[in-house]
This record gives sequence, C-alpha cells and structure tokens, in this order.
Amino acid sequence: MDPSSTSSSSSSPRLSSKELPHVTHVESGYVSAAVSTASSSSNLPQVTLTQPHVKHLNQQLEKMSAMDRLRFVKACFPNLYQSTAFGLTGLVSTDMLSKIEKESPSSSPVDLIFLDTLYHFDETYALVRRVKETYPNVRIHTFTPQDASTSAEFEERYGGKLYETAAELYDWIAKVEPQQRAYSELNVAAVLTGRRRSQGGERDKIGILDVDDETGIIKINPLVDWTFAQVKSYITENDVPYNELLDRGYKSVGDWHSTSPVSAGEDERAGRWKGQAKTECGIHNKKSRYALYLEEMQRKAEEEQLTAALQEVERARQAENLAAVIST
Repeated sequence: MDPSSTSSSSSSPRLSSKELPHVTHVESGYVSAAVSTASSSSNLPQVTLTQPHVKHLNQQLEKMSAMDRLRFVKACFPNLYQSTAFGLTGLVSTDMLSKIEKESPSSSPVDLIFLDTLYHFDETYALVRRVKETYPNVRIHTFTPQDASTSAEFEERYGGKLYETAAELYDWIAKVEPQQRAYSELNVAAVLTGRRRSQGGERDKIGILDVDDETGIIKINPLVDWTFAQVKSYITENDVPYNELLDRGYKSVGDWHSTSPVSAGEDERAGRWKGQAKTECGIHNKKSRYALYLEEMQRKAEEEQLTAALQEVERARQAENLAAVIST
C-alpha cells in the first residue's frame, strides 16, 4: 500500500497504547524541542525570522501570484519540502512546482512528505500512484506510524478503532509523531502546506508565512487566498490528477473513518470529523487535548514525587527527634 519512493516506520519493541514512552512536555500536538527535536534542531539550517521579518514578508507575498510565491520561497529557504495528503490545494502546488522546475532545471527540487496513516481511502492511494506517473521527477517520502505498515499491524499494536476510543492519541500516533519524525530525519527547515483561509475553521486568518513557535520550522501557505473554485478551476484547466472522491461530494479528504461528503453551502472541511468539536488533527492546531492530557499526567506525577520526598524528610525528622528524646 506504500506508494512512495522512500518510507519510514522506525522499529522499537512492541508497545501498547498504555505503554507509550514518557514525555516530559508536549505543545502544539507534538513533543517539544526539549525532548525529541533538541538533538536534531541544532543540525537544521539556520533560518531565523523575527516577527517584524514575518510581517514584512507576508506583506510582500500577499502582492504576489501563487507561482511567484513558490518561486520566491524555493529560492529563499533551504531544505524546503511540501507536506501533502494529496488534497486539491497541495496538488496545485505540486503542479506549479513542476512548471517552475522546468523553468530552472538546475534548481533544488522540492520533495513531498506524505503522512500515511494507513487509513486513507483506496482512492487516495490510487491518486498517489497517478501523481508519481504524472510527475516522475517528484520524490515522495512516506512516513507511517511506528512499527506498522498496514492498518492490521496498527490495530494489533495499538488496539482496534483507536480513532474512536482515543481520538487524540490516534492523531498523535498516526499523524503527529510521524510528522515530527519526518521533519527530524529529513532535516526540514521550511514546509509548504495546503492551508487556505476559505477552508474556514481555524484557518480563516492565517498568513502566507508563519513560524512554528516550538520547532522554528517555517510554514508556507502559497495558495492561502485562493477559493475552492479557483483551485478546482486550476486542476481542470491544467489536467492535474485529483482524488475521484471529489466527484462524489467530498471536498476535503482525510482518513476514511473521519471523512464524509459535504452538502451545498457547507464549509470545505465540514466533512472532516463531522459531528465532533474538532477541525484539525494535531498537525496544525496549537495544542491538542492529548498534549494537555500528557502535561496534566506529568504535573500529577511530579506532585506525587514531591509529596513522597517531603513525607520522607518529615519521617526522618520525626525519627531524629524520637532518638533525641530516648537518649535523654
């Protein structure tokens, strides 16, 4: 089922969801630099942008076309990748990048990062194969959950229907940790995303460029100001391969268990996690409920350790006082 030229699912001893490794701090849905990114962040190309820089760049990028934005960031940022689940917006970026590469064949290519949760639709996997055929020079790096290359292996390791019984934990294992691993292994400094303001939810005010506060990775949204109609029009006019589910009422396609068609007048992403108070999977949101849960568990553990230490000190003091009384 793995459609990419490279893949990663690092090995470790068998681990159940109750035996997850200790995490000292989690923010934004992924482990903080102090834990898992500290060892790799020092190796990343140093691209430092202050908030005034970000504001200035966004002001300039807002005036550019999507193609010019891609030309600019491709020349500006080292170790630039495109993170994609092969949605329509990401496919437009991939097609534009292929055109830009023809303009400048000697320039560095932009590889794709695909987070294969193992629960994508069959139509999505078929699309990945068509993308590889259409853009043979594009390299796709696929990252799957640890020690799982099929949904059966995932469920044997973590339990059945984890996406229902522990949705935040599922997002961490299937999406956030693989993304974190991808950024570390590939030494990512900047990443293109398919986020657009017209998708609604938490995306309606995002800029073209922002910096992840925790990892320092620069996120670039080249089609941030496009509408769904503009995206679909580009796909049609340029004969870009797309997911067949789009012709069946789907507009935003993720895992089969949490994606449904949308009705007329609904937001693009209304079919994602329908009926749930959720619009993001943990990759882009600021802090997931699972992250908060881990922090709370750590806080309680630290309090228990402190209480136990204080109790031990108090017992020792009482023993000393008793010994002093007996000796007199």
